[in-house]
Amino acid sequence: MFRQILFTQWKWGRLPVLLLALAAFSVPPLSVQSLGDPTVARWQILTILTSVQSWGLIYPLLAGMVGLILALTSWAPDHAGRHVYALSLPLPRWEYVLLRFGAGALLLTAVTTGVLLGALVAIATIALPPGLRAFPFALTLRFGLAAFVAYGAFFAISAGTNRTAGYILGTLGGLVLAQVIASAAGADANFLLSTLERLFLWPGPLEVFTGRWMLVDV
Repeated sequence: MFRQILFTQWKWGRLPVLLLALAAFSVPPLSVQSLGDPTVARWQILTILTSVQSWGLIYPLLAGMVGLILALTSWAPDHAGRHVYALSLPLPRWEYVLLRFGAGALLLTAVTTGVLLGALVAIATIALPPGLRAFPFALTLRFGLAAFVAYGAFFAISAGTNRTAGYILGTLGGLVLAQVIASAAGADANFLLSTLERLFLWPGPLEVFTGRWMLVDV
């Protein structure tokens, strides 16, 4: 059963997943182009690291995109068929959901592997200046964790009904509206910033997306 579900989810989402895997493979080599000279002066290293860090913004975006795409492709056919197929299977609902989740999580490894291979290729093609080190495995692990967190969040939203998604979007829209009204009234309150801080700063569940994403660092 798991093999069949894995095959169908791969069939539904293979094109965007392969494109994202190719993009994930390309980012590490592109991010270290400025590190080709091992005799670079020390005062230039900070500028080089800033360039590497600017490329690092792409990693969390890719992780979020692959999580979103796999979550949507996991449930889109079921929603289109009004869950007739799922209900006709001799499986309890929780087991079917678990199989769906596991299949999508396994497909995350395609893009994560792209990051790892790209990072290893990037490190093999440059000579690092003294004082700098490469962290291909740490970067890959962080990318995989971020993709898994994004996939889990979007999977939970996609598994629900359109009404559930509407409630979530309505809550987010309400926060934005409340922030706009408070700002217009001159109130010293920042609902949106407070919410984002709770989500993206430690110990928030999305903290893995923030901070420095560096393949090469001191």
